[in-house]
Amino acid sequence: MRLLLIEDDRALCGILAPVLAGAGYAVTACHTGPAGLDKLLTAAWDVCVLDRLLPGMDGLTVLREARAAGCRAPVLLLTALGRVGDRVDGLDAGADDYLTKPFDTRELLARLRALTRRPGAEPGAALRCGDLTLHTAELTLTGPAATVTLSPRECALLEQLLQRPGQLQARAMLLARVWGPLAEVEDGNLDCYIHFARRRLAQVGSTMKITTVRGAGYRLEGAC
Repeated sequence: MRLLLIEDDRALCGILAPVLAGAGYAVTACHTGPAGLDKLLTAAWDVCVLDRLLPGMDGLTVLREARAAGCRAPVLLLTALGRVGDRVDGLDAGADDYLTKPFDTRELLARLRALTRRPGAEPGAALRCGDLTLHTAELTLTGPAATVTLSPRECALLEQLLQRPGQLQARAMLLARVWGPLAEVEDGNLDCYIHFARRRLAQVGSTMKITTVRGAGYRLEGAC
């Protein structure tokens, strides 16, 4: 599992990295708020451990901006601020869990296991949104007028959009999730596949629309 560790305390990172690696996580660490936000938005992560007090941009701002851009990776907020109000602020900003310093690494690992085993959509299950049904296993999209067969890439792109209707999907996030976090792909490829996806929606007679948010990404709009 890919884990992003955003923590400015390099000594703590040096302690946590081998512990996390020993638990089966592939760890990437960064040490400032802006660097952490960039990593969150340009790669796909199974889970993120995020410090609250970071140089350049605090952890709550990182979290809010990442969520607004479409990042849905589970995030555990790690901080020395442990009052009830601090925990509420963290959870309201989009954190999935909250752990205060000092902490026992056994508890950290247990909380990460809980986050990463939360059930998602059943593999191969039909994904329904509005007048659309996407069968990822069969690579088919069904609407009011027809059923069409998709390419694997078209299916992956539509799956990302249908899972988060009405939410802005950042370009970098779509590239990372559809092509893979390490893939070398030209940015224009995403525009081509958005064009293909719009054509598929028209072919099946859907009222759902993919709108362009200039300079930011795309949003699937319609009644889901």
